[in-house]
Amino acid sequence: MKFTSDNASGVAPEIMAALSAANDGAAGAYGGDPWTDRTTALIQETFEHEDAAVFLVATGSAANALALSAVTPVWGSILCHRQAHVEEDECGAPEFYIGGGKLALLDGDDAKISANVLTEALRKGGGHGVHSHQPRVLSLTQATEAGALYSADEVAELAGIAHGAGLRVHMDGTRFSNAIARTNHSPAEMSWKAGVDILCLGATKCGAMAAEAVVVFDPGLADEIAYRRKRGGHLFSKMRFVSAQMEAWLKDGLWLRLAGRANAMADRLAEGLRQIPSMRLAHPVEANMMFVEMEARTHQALRAAGADYYLEPAWQDEDASEGRVQARLVCSFATTPEQVDEFLEKAQAAQ
Repeated sequence: MKFTSDNASGVAPEIMAALSAANDGAAGAYGGDPWTDRTTALIQETFEHEDAAVFLVATGSAANALALSAVTPVWGSILCHRQAHVEEDECGAPEFYIGGGKLALLDGDDAKISANVLTEALRKGGGHGVHSHQPRVLSLTQATEAGALYSADEVAELAGIAHGAGLRVHMDGTRFSNAIARTNHSPAEMSWKAGVDILCLGATKCGAMAAEAVVVFDPGLADEIAYRRKRGGHLFSKMRFVSAQMEAWLKDGLWLRLAGRANAMADRLAEGLRQIPSMRLAHPVEANMMFVEMEARTHQALRAAGADYYLEPAWQDEDASEGRVQARLVCSFATTPEQVDEFLEKAQAAQ
């Protein structure tokens, strides 16, 4: 009953097989290999954008920091939700890579930014001229850190507002695959066709060992990111092993099958939790992650039964025996119906 994170799962067998195959013989270094060439072409095909530049790295933090540093001047600010991963979980990496810069935090239900909130932030932002940071980037997280999704129309509305104010649009797509698997939108419709300038596409949380891609829809930014990736220590000499993962992940729709499996297990878990009166889902369950409020005694019983998950916020009392706590439950491509049903059975028995 492991529901801590989709990072806790292993590697999809198809991706592990691709890594093994890539280990046969020698290949060009630093991306000068057939795997990287094929992966670039496959991402361009997947996103219906033959001019998209692709930069592979191994972590989502590296992808976000490199992408944001390429579009944010040292005196610029990045508008993002206050629960965004770039704010809460990257130890200041974006600001570090920018060499300054600032994250300007916005509010919104389910960790989503609304058009009204963005418009008001832009109205107020940069009002002191040279005395303050100037808004230069809008960063959206798909799916959000609360497990909610932006529709393509919502992305387009926000991107239109941002572009109208002279901002670039960045999307943290560490769970982009879950969003595409859930909706009827194509990858292109959810990204550049909706106004996204630069996308960080994550495979690690969805079956890869360590593979992320910075997908740049404005070719004019390519050189900037290429040099920043090298200077930042993220141009791997044996790039074929990152590329082989991403190629296998995207090939023949594997990425959507893996994400769909994780989403389906989240649906099964959420539906079961809704049948337990003392448990309450705090946000819509639209991807593979949910937040559930429960009695502290139920939490203790689940822990004793071997259930593993995080409490949110992290400073909650893990040993609390009274009151209520909130748990974050994340399903992965490797989560099974049996694991979900066992968790629900133990939760029901603790009532």
